[in-house]
Amino acid sequence: MKTVTLYTDGACSGNPGPGGWGAILEFNGAEKELSGGEESTTNNRMELTAVIAGLSALKEPCIVELYSDSKYVIDGLSKGWAESWRKNGWKKADKKPALNPDLWGKLLDLTHIHTLRYHWVKGHAENEKNNRCDELAVAQYKK
Repeated sequence: MKTVTLYTDGACSGNPGPGGWGAILEFNGAEKELSGGEESTTNNRMELTAVIAGLSALKEPCIVELYSDSKYVIDGLSKGWAESWRKNGWKKADKKPALNPDLWGKLLDLTHIHTLRYHWVKGHAENEKNNRCDELAVAQYKK
């Protein structure tokens, strides 16, 4: 399988409020930027949407090095929380409803196609590609 690097970020002006997301796919020295937004959303929804859009752009199963500054996304996937929520009818361990089951469901389906390796990065710090994703996301919610 090909190994692809995916950087993602989501942003929101207000929470909820207008939001945007950005993603960068890298493969063999080539780069592709993706972005989009919604009029009324939350930051976590934009974080999830960025990953979904990046994975959905892949045309075949890949090994994906995923870089995100969202603990919500990275922990939800790497610690198996989202799989547990789905298995339990979108209920968390405390029996409260899991948020964003529509997006988590799409993302979990994509994780069964691709092999993901998770990397949490500090937001607004030294990761140049994460910062670029933030710029893409902010530009979208400002539209």
